[in-house]
Amino acid sequence: MTSSWETKAFTSVWFIGLCFLLLGCGIHVEASHRVYQYLHVHHNITATHQPYRTGYHFQPARHWINGPMIYKGIYHLLYQYNPHGAVWGNIVWAHATSTDLVNWVHHEPAIKPSIESDIKGCWSGSTTILTDGKPAILYTGIDPKNRQVQNLAFPKNLSDPYLREWIKVPQNPVMTPIDGINASSFRDPTTAWLAPDGLWRVIIGSKIDRLGKAILYKSKDFFKWERVDHPLHSSKNTGMWECPDFYPVTVNLEGVGLDTSVIGPNVKHVLKVSLDDKKDEYYTIGTYNLEKDIYVPDEGSVDDNSGLRYDYGKFYASKTFFDSSKNRRILWGWINESDSVTDDVKKGWSGVQAIPRNIWLDKAGKQLVQWPVTEIETLRKTPVELHNTQLKGGSVLEVTGVTASQVDVEVSFNLSTLEKAENLNLSGTNPQILCSKKGASVKGSVGPFGLLALASKGLEEQTAIFFRVFKDKERFVVLMCSDQSRSSEGPEVDKTTYGAFLDVNPHQEVLSLRSLIDHSIVESFGGKGKVCITSRVYPELAIFDKAHLYVFNNGTENVSICKLSAWSMEKAKIIN
Repeated sequence: MTSSWETKAFTSVWFIGLCFLLLGCGIHVEASHRVYQYLHVHHNITATHQPYRTGYHFQPARHWINGPMIYKGIYHLLYQYNPHGAVWGNIVWAHATSTDLVNWVHHEPAIKPSIESDIKGCWSGSTTILTDGKPAILYTGIDPKNRQVQNLAFPKNLSDPYLREWIKVPQNPVMTPIDGINASSFRDPTTAWLAPDGLWRVIIGSKIDRLGKAILYKSKDFFKWERVDHPLHSSKNTGMWECPDFYPVTVNLEGVGLDTSVIGPNVKHVLKVSLDDKKDEYYTIGTYNLEKDIYVPDEGSVDDNSGLRYDYGKFYASKTFFDSSKNRRILWGWINESDSVTDDVKKGWSGVQAIPRNIWLDKAGKQLVQWPVTEIETLRKTPVELHNTQLKGGSVLEVTGVTASQVDVEVSFNLSTLEKAENLNLSGTNPQILCSKKGASVKGSVGPFGLLALASKGLEEQTAIFFRVFKDKERFVVLMCSDQSRSSEGPEVDKTTYGAFLDVNPHQEVLSLRSLIDHSIVESFGGKGKVCITSRVYPELAIFDKAHLYVFNNGTENVSICKLSAWSMEKAKIIN
């Protein structure tokens, strides 16, 4: 950060039909996922010094995860887990339950390799609640020929609200890669939906060469599945579609979710895919034509990895489910590590779940909006607040009175003038590259301004989440960035800078930013959830009580802080 900055301080200062496995969505028999057999261990290797373990994000006590449902009022998280090491291998479906999506109790693994059609691996899948209220799991298994096949399992005891035991049906596998399907690219069944014709439908991610596709199956009884002669949707030059997700959203009802089987007026559909080649995700919004059994993205909905994303940072293999108890759709995603495999083994664990998010269709119908579930706010302590404060160009203001390594902060900015906004030709501009070129330390006009999270006292380390306003002809454009370039003094960590354009009018509304900061994670929500960016960082100086939080303005133009609220966060209860 520029040396001209001034430093100040202030002190008033349900099992819903979803069961998915986050990291497992990316695991297949081709070479894109390594198996570190020499690193598999059968004893505790958890380090005693753990500055990067999170306080209120879900993660097991040790080893490897990448990796959610609601049944009788209890949420179930089933996720892929290596009980013997901090890298991929020996994967089982681990199982945890919660009544509030915040505090969790671990149970014995729900599914392990045990039958011919999963003997070489139990990979990702989803749950569906059948018409009689019985939950069912469809999951990808690896058979002795290394083929990816789909299997079915049901709870052993429906009177057990924790669903601690599952039975695999004797008909397995219920779907196999025949008729030209690539046996190494046939995985990750979605939550199924029941159409008005009485048939269940489900899609499986696949590819032919570089053509990504969602293979469509139908069934009368959920046991016998028949492949439809065309995919639900496909897109050129996108490669393998992992962890597809297909669900309805309602028009003009903010925050409201729909059951996966809803089809009708005032309903759009979302198709999300995780791209194995890029390790990015994108989604489109469009129309589901039930007569033709095809999905058609809306005009202008970009159908490749340059399109809309849930999250423009470290966020992959996501999955939604419908929470019927609160009529909302919940999004889960996996935040993987950004350090080395050696570091993962040393600290004894790898992978964290993002905070579950409520997700719905924006009023304009052009994009989705996300916001952390309200339950997370139960961990907030007494707030530190700041109101109506001018933030002069080149200044830094410390937010004191909070635990900066474990904090939830919301801030809104008002821009008094935009006359000196930098010019930008938006056509063909990549926002991530723009954020990399114009990071937090690059002085601008209207911005950069925002937050410095997990910062050291001397600002040697910092993760900057900020806005910068440009002018493209007669309109203003807001860029949101998460700059990790100075996040750590460690040499072998990813310090990628992320960014996206935010669809707001800075002339007519304040710019809002919320960041959930949790030791090595910074989840940020701009424009009330229109853009989300998750960063995974590994500071060496800004850890525990040595971490600081600042609000800053490195532009020449003054901005006003309308309101800033920051809450130190209690540690979530995870019972192993």
